[in-house]
Amino acid sequence: MNLELKGRFALVGGSTQGIGLATAHELAALGASVILLARDEKRLADCIRDLPETGRHQYVVADFNEPERLSQRIKEVVALNPVHILINNTGGPPSGPALGASIPEYETAFRQHLVCNQLLAQAVVPGMKSSGYGRIINVISTSVKQPLTNLGVSNTIRGAVANWAKTLASELGPFGITVNNVLPGATDTERLRSIIATRSEKTGESRDQILREMAEEVPLKRVATPAEIAAAIAFLASPAAAYINGINLPVDGGRTRSL
Repeated sequence: MNLELKGRFALVGGSTQGIGLATAHELAALGASVILLARDEKRLADCIRDLPETGRHQYVVADFNEPERLSQRIKEVVALNPVHILINNTGGPPSGPALGASIPEYETAFRQHLVCNQLLAQAVVPGMKSSGYGRIINVISTSVKQPLTNLGVSNTIRGAVANWAKTLASELGPFGITVNNVLPGATDTERLRSIIATRSEKTGESRDQILREMAEEVPLKRVATPAEIAAAIAFLASPAAAYINGINLPVDGGRTRSL
């Protein structure tokens, strides 16, 4: 099986923590030159020092709340090196019911996820076409298949991203560029800890008890590690996954009940 990514450039969003950081490490281990993308320059500088063969990697400081600035920064990057692998990954919207969410909350989520994904894709696809290699992988959520309780805005936006990606998969397939979605289940990240903390405050349950309840819903009886999600992402980024296109891949220990 060919998992070799030497000579490939990978742009990884949200890469200073959680799934994004784990993905950066996995892609680097397979030989890719990784471009870390996040808004905190100090954390970016710290993270890049931990990657193997530090000298071949770089970082970009950009905020997904500023799409135009993000677009400009990525155009500067691709002017120097084509990006062969794009990992669209950013923190999810705050928890809460769909009906209670404000219009600005929906607009912010739409901008941070769908609009920024679109801008990044537009910037990198020309280089993918010219190099003959392209992988766009969106890290979204199992809510695409089964909406999650009290994550109304997230459920809505994740579904929009999934359909955007499916459409792109058809448009870009003739150029050998694949577009896929990875759907993490409950994963040990800062976002999960934030969701647990909010639920604990509202219900009075301890955080440990809430985590145990979440794990109990999973056939494997535990939540995922970021590295386990990253392994699936890295496979889809590799030459071995060249004929996998337009899919939603749950990585959730079997928690999602639908096929």
